[in-house]
Amino acid sequence: MRIPRPFAALAALSMTAALLTVPITNAGAETAATAAAGSATVVPLQVTGDPAKRFNLIIMGDGYTEDEQSTFAADADHHLNVLWSIEPYKSYRNYFNVYRVDIVSGASGVGCDPDLSAGRKTTPLSMGFWGGCNASSVQRLLTLNNSAANTYANMVPGTRSANRQILALANSGTYGGAGGAYATASGHNSMSALIAPHEIGHSLGGLDDEYSYYSRGVDGGPYAGGEPASAHHTLLTGQQMLDQHKKWWRWLGEPSEAGGVIGRYEGGLYKSSGVWRPSEHSIMRTLGYYYDQVSREIMTQKIAAKVSLIQSETPTAAPVGADRVLWVEPMHPNTHSLTTTWSVDGTELSGHATSLDLRSLSLPPGTHKVTATVADPTGFVRDPAIRAALTATRTWTVDTGLTTTPVATGPGFLSSTPTGLPVARDEVVYAETPHPDDHVPTVTWALDGTRLDDTDGDLDLGAVQLTPGDHTLTAASDGQTLTWTVDDSLPTTDYELSEPLAGSGDAYVYNGPFTMRLTGQDDQPGYVVRESRVDGDGWFNYFGWPTSADLPWTFSESGTTIDSLTYGKLPRGAHTVEYRSIDAAGNYGQPKSFTVTTLAPPPACTTTITGSRKGSLTVTSGVTCLDDADVSGSVTVRRGASLVVDGGTIRGGLTAASAAEVHLLKADVSGSVAVSGTTRALVIGGSDIKGAVSLTGNTATETAVVTGTTVHGAMSCAANAPALSDAGVANHLTGTAQCGALAP
Repeated sequence: MRIPRPFAALAALSMTAALLTVPITNAGAETAATAAAGSATVVPLQVTGDPAKRFNLIIMGDGYTEDEQSTFAADADHHLNVLWSIEPYKSYRNYFNVYRVDIVSGASGVGCDPDLSAGRKTTPLSMGFWGGCNASSVQRLLTLNNSAANTYANMVPGTRSANRQILALANSGTYGGAGGAYATASGHNSMSALIAPHEIGHSLGGLDDEYSYYSRGVDGGPYAGGEPASAHHTLLTGQQMLDQHKKWWRWLGEPSEAGGVIGRYEGGLYKSSGVWRPSEHSIMRTLGYYYDQVSREIMTQKIAAKVSLIQSETPTAAPVGADRVLWVEPMHPNTHSLTTTWSVDGTELSGHATSLDLRSLSLPPGTHKVTATVADPTGFVRDPAIRAALTATRTWTVDTGLTTTPVATGPGFLSSTPTGLPVARDEVVYAETPHPDDHVPTVTWALDGTRLDDTDGDLDLGAVQLTPGDHTLTAASDGQTLTWTVDDSLPTTDYELSEPLAGSGDAYVYNGPFTMRLTGQDDQPGYVVRESRVDGDGWFNYFGWPTSADLPWTFSESGTTIDSLTYGKLPRGAHTVEYRSIDAAGNYGQPKSFTVTTLAPPPACTTTITGSRKGSLTVTSGVTCLDDADVSGSVTVRRGASLVVDGGTIRGGLTAASAAEVHLLKADVSGSVAVSGTTRALVIGGSDIKGAVSLTGNTATETAVVTGTTVHGAMSCAANAPALSDAGVANHLTGTAQCGALAP
């Protein structure tokens, strides 16, 4: 197949990896010795066009030995698929070429990991925590030898500092990264794939941190400067932003893509007060959430600035005849097409084709001005100045007295959506043909062998009625054919929770911390991104637990503090947890949900009884806990005392009058249960009661719940305030019941 230049070299690079050994000076070493050179192999992962006309993401590893290169490949795949799941990277994926540089290190790991006592390591990129093993820095600052990274990046032909982004991954499970001219991240920390888009927000987007601290655990104090230059920080009130048309006034009041509502939230720029940001949490503040609209708009602008919206066009330097076709070759986002508008002598023509056959216009004799305007209609942008930056024009002088001599062009395609990777069910697939002077080549699209109506170079799969499953898509032109796999098999997600107090279907009740594990599946290879959100807040990347990707996420009322940050805080009450997955092609799985109701935990025990207990038991003071005990008689709880029964059996009945708290949890009661006048908490959950149940006059101020419990006898409830609730999990009442909402 004939491949037009400069794509011949590009195709060759796509088919074979380039092997090159380069000497690197280890600038971070304690001695003047030169580190041994590391061999490096360039592996193209995604090539959408000439590197000189694309934004090139180069992922390189450090501290990975020859035997650990498969680990680096898996780390890179993980990082890349997480990046593609986040807007605007997802929509503008085609603007990127992606290359992996496999660098063999003589030593495994990087310097000062996890602390300064580990010392420096001699690796090709000299990566190290603590800002390169600097005691005055912070542990999470992961730096590298920029010159060495630049040398390895230069192995990718056609790339240069102005059109590429370097992402260096360290062979480490320790949390860390850095932005600036080069982004770094640890390769396989549970949160490491989220560090990269945050740091690229710095190095590419010029975004600032929205943290309220610089050193974790140390309050940043009040902001004392003037109006920040940062586009996503301000001293202005919401009304001042609206009145003065400044900062994020166009987005105020919108639901934030990072959760909550775009507004004004205090803290940012490493200060805890006196400065405000647009969202409660975004990726520039809390790893796991998306960019909010304010940051997403900036990132869209910065990504687009790295490419030319019009990649090529009919030459404009000299007048052209009216007997030919004019053309422009725009960029191709993954989720939509750029619009092309033609005008002649200031009059706009209808349609948005990327070619214009001047012969169809019957232009009067003389010269005319023809203009093509290519614009990005994305809803990610509201600022007119940024919108203008996402618009490009080309203008020709057309002289009807000139005659065009056609120049031969080769058949087939110049560039396309990559064919080696499955495409998403709603993706806009493109196939760019050559541009002859005398006609507009047609593209014949077919799905599973059935011809589609489209004849231009863009096909919006979202407008095609696909059936679930995988499909074969082809584009044919002038005897050449491209083939893609269309992935319309959506990813699925399973959840696994720790054992609840009570549960039925997708409803659960807990009276303490609980864990959640999400597992994503897809029929195509590649890392599957999993997400969850609570009560309609922002979607949050599921990465396991901050200390290990193998551990489940833990929810608790106060949260868990790790390295001065709090994770998994969930207030007491009823919550809806949604979950979904995103596959490597970019398909979103169907969101599903479960509900959890969290109750007050039992009080701390002052007396604990285990094993067998003969006879009856009377609790007169304090908190008595029956921990999987077997009480042969009845249990009585006096005024002000508390009882916690966790499992086990009471072979008699249970009576409590004016107790402080009564918790009957996953226990069997052979007799009847009578509880009255409880003042603080009454919880009966997951239990089996053979006799009658009477609940009267309870004024439990913290919790009043009977949930997931089987009652074989009659059940009556009266004068309970607040009214008793089943917390979303129905009870099984086999006898007569006069308990309102507790009856199924």
